[in-house]
Amino acid sequence: MSTIFQTAADAEDAYYDAIEENNLPKMMSVWADSQDVACLLPMHPMHHGREAIHELWRKMLGQQFKIDITVTHLQWIEQDNIAIHLLEELVIPIGSTQRQPPIYASNVYHRDETGWHLLLHLNSPAPPPAGVLPPIPGGS
Repeated sequence: MSTIFQTAADAEDAYYDAIEENNLPKMMSVWADSQDVACLLPMHPMHHGREAIHELWRKMLGQQFKIDITVTHLQWIEQDNIAIHLLEELVIPIGSTQRQPPIYASNVYHRDETGWHLLLHLNSPAPPPAGVLPPIPGGS
């Protein structure tokens, strides 16, 4: 792993750039050099470890899908050597005019002597519009 990210935001920018560029080596340079890393994408099982994540993204990026991702930062929690970024992703396939619903993402980064790297990427579909689901019992 030769890329040194000075901030968690630098690592995050590289992560989303790699997706848009279909660049697997760039993608993998963002992930921590640890078997404790994990990635959960919508409609996929959880992938644990660098090899599993590499294989997941090799297949995803190998499809030559072209997308544009707009990221909105909802909240950043950064303390010492850990950063948690909560985001909203708008993913639009290039050439498509169909608007996709947003996806929520949590990215967890860790800083060590090699800089900041991604430990966990977790996606979740956005909740449906208000009134579509019944209220949660006991919720406010």
